[in-house]
Amino acid sequence: MSDDTAAHKADMQKLQKVQREKVAELRDPERGLVLVHTRNGKGKSSSAFGVAIRAIGWKQTVGVVQFIKGTWVTGERQFFQQLGGVDWYTMGEGFTWDTQDKARDIQAAEAALARAAEMLASGKYDLIILDEINIALRYHYLTPEAVIAALDKRASKTGAILTGRDAPEAVCAYADLVSVIEEQKHPFQNGIKAQRGVDF
Repeated sequence: MSDDTAAHKADMQKLQKVQREKVAELRDPERGLVLVHTRNGKGKSSSAFGVAIRAIGWKQTVGVVQFIKGTWVTGERQFFQQLGGVDWYTMGEGFTWDTQDKARDIQAAEAALARAAEMLASGKYDLIILDEINIALRYHYLTPEAVIAALDKRASKTGAILTGRDAPEAVCAYADLVSVIEEQKHPFQNGIKAQRGVDF
């Protein structure tokens, strides 16, 4: 064994020991976690749906409430419909610049939150995705206090993922995990339209 190989092995053994000690100190929160995926980068909803697939792989029960996307046909919605077993509610009426009716948008967001609150409290779900709820918060269709109140009343086993740019500070402070997804480069900037299977 070369000196480099032996040194590398010794370094990795030390690292392994430290990691195992850290893991041994961790505790189970005995409550589903709240995750927030936010900022202007692409992949917030995509990441949440990846977690949903992981949960389903463990035979966990998943629900989805979409706050903004409306009747827009997406690959993820079609996938979960074909798979079955995921309760999916599309409550929004489309992007806010399409509806152009704030009162109607507020009503749709409040109805979506009421559905989400019912699901969160039911004890039926291991994971609920509140897709684009942060957009509803950004435009003041919902208050952070109302969203946090719904999350506070969730069943002990139920986790939630809140997606959308510009999550308010109060929601981020409440969450167990906040992922900030920043845009470095986007094809839209070069005149390339959204691609089926990549963007929707």
